[in-house]
Amino acid sequence: MVGHIDLKGIVVIVGNYGSGKTEVAVNLALDQHGRGVHVRLADLDLVNPYFRTREVRRLMSSLGIEMILPPEGWLQADLPILTPKVGGLIRNPGELAILDAGGDGVGATVLAALADAFQAPGASLQVFQVVNPFRPNTQTVAQCLAMKRTIEAASRLKVTGWIGNAHLLSETTADHIREGYELMQALSKDSGLPLLCITASETLVAQTRDMGLNCPTLTIRRQLVPPWLKPAQWHAID
Repeated sequence: MVGHIDLKGIVVIVGNYGSGKTEVAVNLALDQHGRGVHVRLADLDLVNPYFRTREVRRLMSSLGIEMILPPEGWLQADLPILTPKVGGLIRNPGELAILDAGGDGVGATVLAALADAFQAPGASLQVFQVVNPFRPNTQTVAQCLAMKRTIEAASRLKVTGWIGNAHLLSETTADHIREGYELMQALSKDSGLPLLCITASETLVAQTRDMGLNCPTLTIRRQLVPPWLKPAQWHAID
C-alpha cells in the first residue's frame, strides 16, 4: 500500500449508477476527517432515493463534519433542490469540500447548474470518477471512457482522476480487488489521468498490502445499508 490519500479544495465525486460513489464519498470524508482535515460534505445526489450521503447526517454531525443538505422537509424528495449554501461552499470550500453528485449523466446535470460557482477565481477543483468494473457499462476501459464522456457532457466539468471501487458486496474477494486494480491501471494509462486510490472493505484491506499497489487504499466501512442492517462503526485513524 502506497501512502495516504491527500485531498484539498473542492472534490467532486461522480460515477455511473451503482458504482458505489456515495459510499466512497462518505468514507473519503471520514478518512480525511480522521487525518485532521476540516471536511464539509454536500449531498447533490438527486437520482438514488436510498443511498445518499444525507442518510449518514447524524454520524457526520456527531463527528463535527458539516453536511450541506436540502431543507429538512425536502430530505426525501427526488427533486432538483439546490440550497444556496452549495454555491457558497464551492466559492469558499475551506480546507476540503466533498460534493457527491448523482449517478450517470442524469445525476451529473445538477453540476452544470453550478458552473458559475465552479469558475470562481483561484478555485481548486478535482473531479474523481468512481468505477466498479463489476457493474454494467464500466467493465472495460472503453466503457469507462464512454461513461466519462457522458458525465463530462452533462456536468460541464472534466474528470481529473479515477477511484477504483471493485466489489461484489458481501461476495467480494481479494482476487476481485486485484482484478479491479488491473483495470484501473489500464484505464489510468489510457486516459492519462491519475488513480487516486482503490477501495477495500475492512475485512480485505490487509490483503491489499501484498498486491504491489502504486496507489493508496481507502478502507470502506459501509454506512449506507438497508434499515435492517447496522452500519459499521467509525473509529478515528491512529
